[in-house]
Amino acid sequence: MEIAENAALVVIDVQKGFEEEFWGKRNNPAAEENIAALIDLWQETGRPVVFVRHDSVEGSQSPLRTGYVGNDFKDFVEERRGKGAGPELLVTKSVNSAFYGEPSLQEWLTGQDIAQIVIVGIQTNMCNETTARMGGNLGFDVVFPLDAMHTFDLEGPFGWSRSADELAQATAVSLHGGLFAKVVSTEEVVKGASAGVR
Repeated sequence: MEIAENAALVVIDVQKGFEEEFWGKRNNPAAEENIAALIDLWQETGRPVVFVRHDSVEGSQSPLRTGYVGNDFKDFVEERRGKGAGPELLVTKSVNSAFYGEPSLQEWLTGQDIAQIVIVGIQTNMCNETTARMGGNLGFDVVFPLDAMHTFDLEGPFGWSRSADELAQATAVSLHGGLFAKVVSTEEVVKGASAGVR
């Protein structure tokens, strides 16, 4: 696993509102620990970090709505913002893809000559997957450490429902098998990002 010296870590929607019962049962209780470890590594090695925040639209009852405490980043993320030696960006959005946020993620990455992005955060099969698909379509080398994110059980059409683990697995198969992203583990990313670092 090769991680570029200027690969950007894109930390998506790690917000307090996702701790509410509104969302249902989640998976991967280790997600936050792995996200924190990757932020720390990126900051220690001077790599760029992008923090993405979802601002639900006005009038929404979403726990992520602006002006509500759920819109805030989780404490472990907020405590790390601004602490790195490398470039840092805050992107706000109201849709799934971080590429449709403000300021433009694509323009910022291109301006920094960044070709590789590592996506972590919440939710695996929603904003993370959408951002990964779009990143792949835009020509970025997308790395997707599946254990540095989580999602929730979900009901769909025809009486179908899937557990959070099943949804995460479907995302992994679609992204990896469809060549949108390399689906890996946090350990693989850490090894790749640490190689050659003194």
